[in-house]
Amino acid sequence: MKKLLLAAFLFAASPAFAVDDIKLPAPETTGGKPLMEAISQRKSTREFSAKAVDDKDLSNILYAAWGISHDEKRTIPTSQNKQDLNVYVIKAGAVWKYIAPENTLKFVADDNVSQYVNLQDYTKEAPITLIFTGNDVKSASMNAAAAYQNVGLYCASRGLNNVVRGYVDMDKVAEAMNLDKEKVIITQVIGWPYM
Repeated sequence: MKKLLLAAFLFAASPAFAVDDIKLPAPETTGGKPLMEAISQRKSTREFSAKAVDDKDLSNILYAAWGISHDEKRTIPTSQNKQDLNVYVIKAGAVWKYIAPENTLKFVADDNVSQYVNLQDYTKEAPITLIFTGNDVKSASMNAAAAYQNVGLYCASRGLNNVVRGYVDMDKVAEAMNLDKEKVIITQVIGWPYM
């Protein structure tokens, strides 16, 4: 009986069986508001309802941030073409890494990160938080700025609220995510307004 319980425990605890990756729907690459309207409506908003952001919108958000567009290029310019950026998503009680070529979220960990990210009350109900990381702080910071600007423009076009935030415990976030050489650069909170 003890061997059976131990085997069941090891099977349940095994990361190979923990959580499947999430294949996102293809991003929409046409439509939306005209660029100049989105620019004029882009703003930081510190108010988020708990309403879920569906996978279609999440796919569009991540495509805007760090997707692959024409000729296998990124949707943003990168410093010296180093491609030094990773985008992680806190969503539905877990942390996921965005894998752009497959348009997939790869499971990283259960969400033990939010406690170091949600240091302000207005972030606690938001359904999505992006964490931008990179190896070289200077180049990754420029890359993250281009990425979060694209996300802000998508949010303005779609009617989502968002705010870019540096007020997080970056060292604790990196530790909780088991980041090796990557540094946490900035975060962005996204969600629907109260209706």
